[in-house]
Amino acid sequence: MPERILEPTPGQTVGPFFAFGVEYPRMHEVVFPHSPGAIVLGGTVYDGAGHPIPDALVEIWSADAHGVVSRHRGALRRDGHTFTGFGRSATTDEGWYEFWTVNPGAVDGRAPFFAAIVYARGLPDKLHTRIYLPDDEELLAADPLLSSLPPEERATLVATRTPDGHLHHDIRLQGAKETVFLAF
Repeated sequence: MPERILEPTPGQTVGPFFAFGVEYPRMHEVVFPHSPGAIVLGGTVYDGAGHPIPDALVEIWSADAHGVVSRHRGALRRDGHTFTGFGRSATTDEGWYEFWTVNPGAVDGRAPFFAAIVYARGLPDKLHTRIYLPDDEELLAADPLLSSLPPEERATLVATRTPDGHLHHDIRLQGAKETVFLAF
């Protein structure tokens, strides 16, 4: 009998049933709020029509403030002091996501960033992107991904610093100023 080659099937959209295995206490606290060096990274997730998405899920992962990639366990069971680099935030009714975290340090001399994944209604698969810190223009200019993009696309990956030192970054799934997403 000849060997059959099976075609891959498409991903499935995230549904309301998914919350059962996804949510856990303090999942948006990558670090304990108000601890030394803690900042808030937040923004709004928008659909293609420019409306906030009230039921999206954003995950981030980053190195610590010294550029060290964490190998600690405990991403799902927060102990209040171990930095794992991972966090998850469900959006509010206004599409707002928010994390307590730290500014990641440069890993191997590269521009610091948060790796981010977005899950939302209507998406057959998750979307991968990055959220870069805006503070070091030289590192941003030398980053291989950012330097490969035109300025208007590059701008969709760089957060803005708020007056109180936090980070703001909106994610747009489609349309004007659509966030650059990465293929894996």
